[in-house]
Amino acid sequence: MTDDLPAAPHSIGDFIRGYEEEQTLKGFRCTNCGTISATWGLLCPNCGHAERVEVKLSGRGTVAAYTILSVPGDDFLNDAPYAYIVVDLEEGGRITGWMPSVKQEGDVEVGDRVHYVPGYKPGVQFVRDADVPAGR
Repeated sequence: MTDDLPAAPHSIGDFIRGYEEEQTLKGFRCTNCGTISATWGLLCPNCGHAERVEVKLSGRGTVAAYTILSVPGDDFLNDAPYAYIVVDLEEGGRITGWMPSVKQEGDVEVGDRVHYVPGYKPGVQFVRDADVPAGR
């Protein structure tokens, strides 16, 4: 007996294209328990249910954890040091990303409000809400 894998609302490629080309973050909402997941997957991380629907995410949230990277991968050599962060999104779910404006400890703190901004580099880029002038 073989178990059929559930179909995903979008592929990993679609997920990446969403933030790199379409400048939008996509996630999933479980039709069983309502859990929002900001990362690609086939099953709900909360209840294991296979039926999930695609949702557009606001990209707003708070910093849950971070580290300062001084020795980055090739795509980010000219940006080091920078912060690699974990963000708790407003609508639920967590997502990882980077903050090129953060160069040292103290430039960002756990609990800081941040939001997604489209960037020219791969990955999900965030800025602190406090760093954006009013009206923008």
